[in-house]
Amino acid sequence: MAQFPQQQFNSTADRKTEKPSLGVTCFDCHVNGHTSGAIHLVGDIRPQANRNRIETPSLRGVNIQRLFGSQRALKTVEDFTEFEQRAAYFDGDHLLAAKKGVNVLDRGSQVQFMAEFQELLDFPPAPKLDIYGRLDPKKASEAELRGETLFFGKAKCAGCHAPPYYTDNGMHDLQVERFYKSQTINGQYIRPEGAIKTFPLRGIKDSPPYLHDGRLLTLEDVVEFFNLVQQTKLSSAEKKDIVAFIRQL
Repeated sequence: MAQFPQQQFNSTADRKTEKPSLGVTCFDCHVNGHTSGAIHLVGDIRPQANRNRIETPSLRGVNIQRLFGSQRALKTVEDFTEFEQRAAYFDGDHLLAAKKGVNVLDRGSQVQFMAEFQELLDFPPAPKLDIYGRLDPKKASEAELRGETLFFGKAKCAGCHAPPYYTDNGMHDLQVERFYKSQTINGQYIRPEGAIKTFPLRGIKDSPPYLHDGRLLTLEDVVEFFNLVQQTKLSSAEKKDIVAFIRQL
């Protein structure tokens, strides 16, 4: 992964670092093909107050995913690789990109090679799962098995997160605006969010913080969030069992 010019970290005088840099690489954010867990403002929304936060997603298992980019408008890893190089590295500003020396990747060679590499990044091992992505009863604990039953039943998690990778590669609107009024808070306009991507849950224990914008710090927070949003009325014991199951994915 070679260094590429980027808006904030360059040899130009308006860089944000004390010392100049040749740029950044994919692995600066996606550490070892995974994630740094950093939160960013998306570069393709204006005005500033309307820009969404977005977490750096893991690249593990990217080969089975079909929606990419902050707006989920990109359908292949190749599309995303090219878009990231052309736009995200320069906050979507093509004038700054031209000024600072953007390196436009060749679709037929560089983009293709980078995509082929990314598709080698597999999910981490899950020794308690069988070939269908379900728990092996001989290996799982009672709490994990109870959590699996809840996951596919009362908690309604499997409605979007289907095995073996625990995603439907779709978009869903959680309608969280049911719980607040649109308003500006600390310069950020809080409004209806619309549909968000169903992220894979395989290997999810290694990828905090959670949700598309990193608002949930732990898996316990995730379960409680969806308990409230989906109004499933889970007990404290049931929530603990679901977390125990998710940690085995």
